[in-house]
Amino acid sequence: MATAAPAYVAHPPLEGAARVWGTVALSAATFMNVLDSSIANVSLPAISGDLGVSTTQGTWVITSFAVANAIAVPLTGFMTQRFGQVRLFMASVILFMVASLLCGLAPNMTTLIAFRALQGFVAGPMIPLSQTLLLSSYPRAKAGLAMAMWSMTTLVAPVMGPLLGGWITDNISWPWIFYINIPVGIVAAAITWTLYRKRESSTHKVPIDAVGLALLVLWVGSLQLMLDKGKELDWFHSAQIVTLAVVSVVGFAFFLVWELTDKHPVVDLSLFKRRNFWSGAVATAVAYGLFFGNVVLLPLWLQQWMGYTATQAGMIMAPVGLLAIFFSPVVGLTVAKIDPRRYATFSFLVFALVLWMRSNFNTQADFVTIIIPTVIQGIAMAFFFIPLVTITLSGLTPDRIPAASGLSNFLRITAGAMGTSITTTLWDNRATLHHTQLAETINQGNNAATSAMSGLNASGFSADQVLGQINRIVDQQAYMLATNDIFYASAILFLLLIPLVWLARPQKGGAGGDAAAGAH
Repeated sequence: MATAAPAYVAHPPLEGAARVWGTVALSAATFMNVLDSSIANVSLPAISGDLGVSTTQGTWVITSFAVANAIAVPLTGFMTQRFGQVRLFMASVILFMVASLLCGLAPNMTTLIAFRALQGFVAGPMIPLSQTLLLSSYPRAKAGLAMAMWSMTTLVAPVMGPLLGGWITDNISWPWIFYINIPVGIVAAAITWTLYRKRESSTHKVPIDAVGLALLVLWVGSLQLMLDKGKELDWFHSAQIVTLAVVSVVGFAFFLVWELTDKHPVVDLSLFKRRNFWSGAVATAVAYGLFFGNVVLLPLWLQQWMGYTATQAGMIMAPVGLLAIFFSPVVGLTVAKIDPRRYATFSFLVFALVLWMRSNFNTQADFVTIIIPTVIQGIAMAFFFIPLVTITLSGLTPDRIPAASGLSNFLRITAGAMGTSITTTLWDNRATLHHTQLAETINQGNNAATSAMSGLNASGFSADQVLGQINRIVDQQAYMLATNDIFYASAILFLLLIPLVWLARPQKGGAGGDAAAGAH
């Protein structure tokens, strides 16, 4: 069990302009952090080419950030007890700016990877604490509105990352994907310190759980490396991946035993005794994993098999924020009056509808056909985070909010990494299966195939060129069918997640108030 914190000093909510500026500063910090997890993806070829390494080696720019970030996020509760919410958040923002500057100045790939790992680690407490500080800025009745402001940045940033990263790389140079964090960070840090320095949480010197920390680094690091490198190394056909899997599972088992029996655990696993916490956190994590996997898959399919540029693929993804920004404040203001489980159910139903629509795409789909489900998805996103965060944090005491927020965000980030790995691997596997099935139908008895080959021959193509063209068409159709499979399966999984939400207990007087109560 976690040690009891000293008497908690309740701070009154911020008022008027102070609350607006506080929301802007905390949201900007969150946006900067989440953006950085995806902004480098489209810039990898430019970074790798500039620093003279292969694109495969370049993927460590993403992996190093993800591994370090996943390790740091669940430590938020422990570090908050020792240093205080405001001091820890300020340190996180300032060190993030410094790490961003160092990433932009990195002279070689080894240095860049080291600085990206530093950036990922110091970014860890930023998201959970922005959530905690934002809740403390609003009165109980408006907790939902606070979550609406926070969730918009968390959901829009991963979509904006590739679009912004592509534009900066094409029009300026890749170091600027890191340099843009500095002005944003300065503004966020200055406003936060001005408004929150007198609202520090109480601290007490908790002994450092060195064994728990070492086990956390071991199993989370191994898991993240396995997820990031699995597809590249052909998963369990690779001795390296098998080793990482074994280390991760054994490390996790020892971590569980140690943390559940230690007097001062580095991660407060006793939170899982609360039904609302585990049902809300697990539902959020699995749904986010599905969402993020599909966010990666759609532009990948568009660029590889539909002839879209990175910017055009980004334009397809961008409108997802339109309806999310419009509906989020509505959800935020009403979540205390309406059962958040109903809102989360509606979100999952809309996600399922969007993915079912996408599962009907074909290679003739035009820009408008592809963009319509993206626009509708904005509705699902607005009703997604706010109710689920409300359920997850409901009924918690003030001193446990940072730990709960850190742990639930850790589950969400890890699920996002798993969603990406599983989706892209299944996509390739299904495409291989469909390619084999389609290739079997191309024979002398197939009129469409013989007609196409005759037409290509008549156009002056050699026999080898004709087979190459036919293979390209079969590949395109195979990946189209694989894309449809993934979208359809994701739609079914969203429907199957709905009962999990209803395992949470309803909150008397609206759970939105309880979420805020935990921050006051």
